[in-house]
Amino acid sequence: MSEFDPPPNSMLVRVLIVDDSAFVRKVVREMLSRSPFIDVVGMAHDGEEALELADKLRPDVVTCDLTMPRMGGVEYVRRQMAARPVPILMLTASPQDCAEALDALAAGAVDLVQKPTAQATDQLLAMREELVEQVKAAGRTPVARLRTPPPSPKNVAAPSRRAGKVDVVVLGISTGGPQALRYLVPQFPRDFPVPIAIVLHMPVGYTAMFAEKLSEISKLNVREARDGEELLPGTALIAQAGRHLLLKKDLSGALVAQFATQPADKPHRPSVDVLFQSAAESCRARVLGVVMTGMGDDGKQGAAWVKAQGGAILTEAEESCVIYGMPRSVVEAGLSDAAFSLSEMAEGISNHL
Repeated sequence: MSEFDPPPNSMLVRVLIVDDSAFVRKVVREMLSRSPFIDVVGMAHDGEEALELADKLRPDVVTCDLTMPRMGGVEYVRRQMAARPVPILMLTASPQDCAEALDALAAGAVDLVQKPTAQATDQLLAMREELVEQVKAAGRTPVARLRTPPPSPKNVAAPSRRAGKVDVVVLGISTGGPQALRYLVPQFPRDFPVPIAIVLHMPVGYTAMFAEKLSEISKLNVREARDGEELLPGTALIAQAGRHLLLKKDLSGALVAQFATQPADKPHRPSVDVLFQSAAESCRARVLGVVMTGMGDDGKQGAAWVKAQGGAILTEAEESCVIYGMPRSVVEAGLSDAAFSLSEMAEGISNHL
């Protein structure tokens, strides 16, 4: 079936649009209605109306604004996930919304998407394509995998006698990633023996505060990566949105973070592929790569680089992924050494060091 063939009704993703702006509702509806695989079944101007319509219309996906009268986006997410869990995509207009956006993710929203504005036609086209793909992917998410509430995290002890075959853990994650990282990272002990570098697909301006909030609940020192800083044990660095994160050895042999805007042809910046390739080139076989929940196949090429140098790759098991896209691409390419559910991942990583 081509993109232009009308799909069976069972394949349609039924969407409820929630925004207090009539203009935004109209633009989002026009964007989504261009896909034959999406059916906009309703529109609401605030969270209260959205709760009523969601109960009546039973949408597969909800797109939701953050700031609205009567009931804002964060409270709507909390109440919707308690009443009837459904994949919710938060539309954000500006990094000024960062705190609220992260609260919405913590409450159970699956991802953040840039809100359409009066931009150039080519930018709007790219935005429409991203929104359509996010909605289609979210519509395939089994409700049982929506992490509200998440499983209770376990504390994982630092390995007392590790093999010493890993110098760095590199991790790639996308849709469903913020919730997964809020569960995974706090399990690692303060004396975790190697640094962790993370690429999380997130809009520009949101990664610094996310890292700060993650550090508050973690024993590791979690922060947004800084250009030129050394990667140290007990630290987790999150790539800055909008720039690739590369790992390079300096003249003293220390592993340091570097930023780059090239290659420009990658669909994501930062790219999991770029991080993994740079780690493999710098550390050879002493790399452990981890690919977790997310749509698309970012990480597959990078995993091939890691494996080619003798490193190891772990993937998140389908049963716990919000979107089993990135891990699936690695598994189907024959590049995964082992798969773990989210509840087992911290221990799986620790045992592979």
